[in-house]
Amino acid sequence: MSGWQYRLASSIGTGTIAALAVAVTNHPSVQRLATASAPVLNRLPATTLPNSALTIAMATVLFIVLLALVPLYKPRPRRILDVVTETQRRVVLAAFILATIGYFDYTYRLPRSTLVLTTAGLLVLLPAWHVLIRRQKRSSTERIIIVGDDPENISKLVDMTEIPIVGYVSLSSPYHKNQLAEWSDSDTGSESSAPMAGYTDGGSVSIAPYPDIEGIEYLGGISRLSEILVTHDADTVALAFSRTDREEFFGVLNTCYSHGVTAKVPHELGSSVLTCDSTQYNELVDIDLEPWDWQDRMTKRLLDVTFAGVGLLLLSPLVLVISLAIKLDSPGSIIYAQKRTSTFGGTFTVYKFRSMVDDAESETGAVISDEDAGGVDPRVTRVGRILRSTHLDELPQLWSIFTGHMSVVGPRPERPEIDREITADMIEWKQRWFVKPGLTGLAQINDMTGHNPDGKLQLDVEYIRQQSIWFDLQIVIRQVFKVLKDVIKYENS
Repeated sequence: MSGWQYRLASSIGTGTIAALAVAVTNHPSVQRLATASAPVLNRLPATTLPNSALTIAMATVLFIVLLALVPLYKPRPRRILDVVTETQRRVVLAAFILATIGYFDYTYRLPRSTLVLTTAGLLVLLPAWHVLIRRQKRSSTERIIIVGDDPENISKLVDMTEIPIVGYVSLSSPYHKNQLAEWSDSDTGSESSAPMAGYTDGGSVSIAPYPDIEGIEYLGGISRLSEILVTHDADTVALAFSRTDREEFFGVLNTCYSHGVTAKVPHELGSSVLTCDSTQYNELVDIDLEPWDWQDRMTKRLLDVTFAGVGLLLLSPLVLVISLAIKLDSPGSIIYAQKRTSTFGGTFTVYKFRSMVDDAESETGAVISDEDAGGVDPRVTRVGRILRSTHLDELPQLWSIFTGHMSVVGPRPERPEIDREITADMIEWKQRWFVKPGLTGLAQINDMTGHNPDGKLQLDVEYIRQQSIWFDLQIVIRQVFKVLKDVIKYENS
C-alpha cells in the first residue's frame, strides 16, 4: 500500500467496524443473549434504540472512534504487540468519551448495555484490522526523500540506506552528469574549478563528484519542501545537513512535523535532536517530533489556558499595583519584551515586568544576571529586587501561555544569543527545542539556572523523557510551594 492507500484503508475500516459493532450490539437478540449470560451485563437492562435514535448514536460513535484512532492512520512499522496495545488504549479512551457524552446529554447517548458490548467488540476487531493491514516490510513501501545542504552527506545517505529514494531536496539546481565530467576533466582539479550549486537561501557550495547522487531525482529547493512532501506523498525525510543550524535543519523538522512526516538523521547527529529510543532503521534513527500524544497535548493545552486565564483574572488587581510601583520607582517602560527561543529553534516575544534600569543591556549585551547565581546585580531596581525575589516579574508570561507561545511547564526559554553560546559548547542543548517552553520546569524547582547549563540540560532532558500530565501537575505544585517559601523568606529578611 502507498501512504494514502494505507490511510484510507485504516480509516474506512475503522469507521465500518465501529458502525457494524453498534448495529449488531443494538439488535434485540444480541442484547437478550448478552444480558442473560454475561456476569456483569446481567445487571443491565436489555435496551435497543429505534432507528432515528440509533442513527444519531451511531454518528456519534463514528466521530469519536475515528478521532481517537487518528495516530494509527499514519503508515509506519509497528510490532504486532504495539499495534494491539495502542489500538486498545484508544478504544478505551473513545469509550470513556462516549460514556461522558451520554452522562451529560441523552440525545447522543448509547444505552449502557450497547456501550459495553460495542467497546468489547472494538477491543477485539479494531486491533485485528490494524494488525492485518499494518506495513510489515517498510523497505518495499516507504517513500523517503533526502533533504540536506551537503552533497557529501546526501551521497552517504544514498549509500547507507536500502530504502528506495524518491529524490533529494536542497540544491537550487539539479546535479548533472556533465558537471561531474567537467570537474573530473579539469586540468587543475582545484576546488575553485569544481561545479557550484547554490543554496535556496543564497550562497553556494562546492560539489565534488558523488556518483550516488547522479541517479537520484532532484525535486526542488528547501523553500518548496512543503509542496514536495504533498506532491510525492512522502512518509519519511532523511536529513543530510553539514550542521544542525536553527534556520535550515530545524526549519525542515518544523515542516515535517506540520505534515506528519517521519524525520530521520544519521546516528552521528542523534545527540543534537530528540530521538525515539525504540525506533531505528539501519544507520538512521527516528526523530521524536512530537513527544506528546494528541490527547495529552489537548489536555495540556486546556490546563494551560485554564491556568493562564484564571491567573490573569484573579491577579489583575496585583498587576495594576505592580505597574504603578515600577513607574514610581524608576523611569522607563513597565513591561520588558525579550526574544526567546521556541520549539524547533524558532523565537517568540516573552513579556516580563521590568526589574532592571531602563536599557540595562546597552553596555553589557545579553548576559545572565548575577542574581541567578546568588550574587548582586547592580542593574536591578528596588522594586525589581522584590519582584525577582517573589517571582512576580514573571506574571506577564501568563499572556504568552494563554496565546499558546508557552506552556505552564517546560524548559525555560533562553535568550537566542545565550542559547547560541550554550549550543556551541553543548550540542545536546538543542533537544530542549522539541518541547514548548514553559513558565516553570524541573530545572526551576531544583534551583538550576543558566549559570549551570550542564545541570539545567540534564534536568530539562529528564523532564522531556518523563513528561506527562501528572508530572506537570507535580511540578506546578512544587513550584507554588517554592514561590510561597521565597515570599516568606523575603518578608523575613
